[in-house]
Amino acid sequence: MAPEEPLDAYSSVVASVAERLTPLVAGVRVRQGGGSAVTFTDDGFLLTNAHVVGRARQGKAEFADGSGTTFTVVGTDPLSDLAVVRAAGGAPGPVTLGDSDALKVGQLVVAVGNPLGLAGSVTAGVVSGLGRSLPTRSGSAVRVIEDVIQTDAALNPGNSGGALADSRGRVVGINTAVAAVGLGLAVPINATTRRIIAALMRDGRVRRAYLGLVASPVPVPPGLRDRLGQDEALRIAEVVPGGPADRAGLRRGDLVLTAGGEPVSQAQSLQRLMFAEAIGRPLQITVLRNGAMVDVIAEPAELDTENA
Repeated sequence: MAPEEPLDAYSSVVASVAERLTPLVAGVRVRQGGGSAVTFTDDGFLLTNAHVVGRARQGKAEFADGSGTTFTVVGTDPLSDLAVVRAAGGAPGPVTLGDSDALKVGQLVVAVGNPLGLAGSVTAGVVSGLGRSLPTRSGSAVRVIEDVIQTDAALNPGNSGGALADSRGRVVGINTAVAAVGLGLAVPINATTRRIIAALMRDGRVRRAYLGLVASPVPVPPGLRDRLGQDEALRIAEVVPGGPADRAGLRRGDLVLTAGGEPVSQAQSLQRLMFAEAIGRPLQITVLRNGAMVDVIAEPAELDTENA
């Protein structure tokens, strides 16, 4: 008889990622429920979803090897659905964080978590879509999580807060939602979310700026497109009365071309600028209005997510 065949290439990749990540993904329990969390520093910090911990200030983490520890909640950000907790007794790890901006549709991804309380569960699939949007809310403040990863890797209740990894075992997303059978969503790990994570570790919250406008992407007029080298811009659909955009003189119908000297082609282009350092600082915005280029100076205000 022929010797037993080794694992095929696909199985080898999934098994390797599972072996690497399973010890570093915990099941977490708080009073109102639970989910999963990923150890991302060597001194016991874990990353999970804000909706997993809710308003809890502490809980318990259990790892695949049966070890457990209590944790305290360091900070939560409902508008990105991310939270950072810290294990009291330390935690194995850390994982290697990747960059979701490098993902491609069709790429293999592996999900590790604790669905339905089943510790160390592993599923695999592909990136089904990129650039998806996931609306989130804190009070009446609404934000769209940008560049959400869509995958067909099987996710179930309890996977939330767990790892979504590429074929090299780098965590590129934090699983956040089961949208339908065969359709799961994950918060990306990229430059924007790294800033959110750093703010949560440092301050326990994320300070955000806002302009007070609603806009959607539209094509740039052909002549201007060639001149600017920019295919899309944002058409302002609504300006909040009395808000920073209104005070700056921005109007409904304006086509936002640049902000802070950078091209603006989608809502995420503005959202990436709306962090603490933008609060109260002049922001030059160039718009196309009635066929003419107009420069305005806006001063973003702080978004009150606690009392919004």
